[in-house]
Amino acid sequence: MKRQKPKRYIQRDKDKGFTLLEVLIAILILSVGLLGMASLTVAIIKGNKFSNDMTTATTLAQDKMEDVRRQGYSDVTAEAKAACPSPYSQYERKVEVSDDNPATGMKTITVTAYWQSAVKEHSVELKTILAQ
Repeated sequence: MKRQKPKRYIQRDKDKGFTLLEVLIAILILSVGLLGMASLTVAIIKGNKFSNDMTTATTLAQDKMEDVRRQGYSDVTAEAKAACPSPYSQYERKVEVSDDNPATGMKTITVTAYWQSAVKEHSVELKTILAQ
């Protein structure tokens, strides 16, 4: 019969804790997820800025359209593209008037508001028809 060696040391479970490789893989997965969230946040901020600019341009165009309606049919004149008053000087507005359009005795009024983003120029166009 074979003699057993005495157990001097308590054997520990080898599966306790994480290996260095497991920790590195977890950090890699976490960093990829966080980078995705960061790029999504940047896109959301850009979208919010565009929406804010669009709302401001629409409001400025509506304000000009109300001025045109207040002038009345006979006093309406076209206006060249010009900067809006402060604090909206980064926006520009233009008024176009088409006489006898869509019918005799009517005018089609087009108010366009422009603004420049980092990429290109954007615009909002509002139209109305005034009759005598």
